[in-house]
Amino acid sequence: MLNPQHVATFLALVDAKSFHEAARRRNISQAAVSQHIRKLEERLAVRVVRRDAPGCELTPEGVAFLPFAESLIRINERALAAIRERELTVGASSNIGTYYLQSYMQSFIQQTGQRVDVVIGANPGIAERLTSGEIDMALLEWWDDRPGCEARPWRSEELVVIAPIDHAWRERGSVTRELLCGATLLGGEPGTGTGRLIEHYFGEDAHRLHVARRLGSTEAVKRWVKSGLGVSLVLAGTVEQERVDGSLLVLPFEGEPPRKQLHMAWRKGLLAESNALHLMRHLTETDGNGALQPC
Repeated sequence: MLNPQHVATFLALVDAKSFHEAARRRNISQAAVSQHIRKLEERLAVRVVRRDAPGCELTPEGVAFLPFAESLIRINERALAAIRERELTVGASSNIGTYYLQSYMQSFIQQTGQRVDVVIGANPGIAERLTSGEIDMALLEWWDDRPGCEARPWRSEELVVIAPIDHAWRERGSVTRELLCGATLLGGEPGTGTGRLIEHYFGEDAHRLHVARRLGSTEAVKRWVKSGLGVSLVLAGTVEQERVDGSLLVLPFEGEPPRKQLHMAWRKGLLAESNALHLMRHLTETDGNGALQPC
């Protein structure tokens, strides 16, 4: 097992680029820094630092180890905080963290006084952070039933069509599948399950859809659509502001629209009185403004 102190010294050395400065930052002797690095290398069975290089450089093995070292220290700090301060860390996929989560967190913090750290990122990355123990719970657009974790539905969100405000569809009240099969579609963030949902919704016609570009985020998709470079399918809540201010044409599907199930996930063995469980109850039982959901 790796010693967290040795790993912390390694990270200090990476940042400081000298044994002397790393010793100052860690408040230990330079000899102790050398000892920590030597013991770390013995445990890893590789050299992580090239000592004869000006400014102290990492070896290729040191570069490969760096992200794991950062993760180990984050997990160590999370474990200490969970015991000492009971801080709660929540992960959210990009769309959920950007467009849905704020009001829930505001009302939860106001009601409980709980310290909460929120990490927003790509859906696969947030799921990885959950399984590694870096976050207490996650809100995700797609769940892959990974081992060691549990999940349940949180809320269901309708997909809508967005187009430039001067698009030929501006006089329509809704958009048909046939129209979308003939349009240039812009895709958003990978790993969210939207592509699978659309394929299921269109069934045998899915092969007729033409996704021209995958832009990586809903914000990028909205900007490209505004520029007239295509249309897209997005969660309704992500374009509420554009619908209100008229900067995008926001249209429902004709008939029953596709809906995406958002999930809350946590590691197995969550304690009954844990802060994460209290937050999940709040997310389930309130409307985002602190008011109870109607039964």
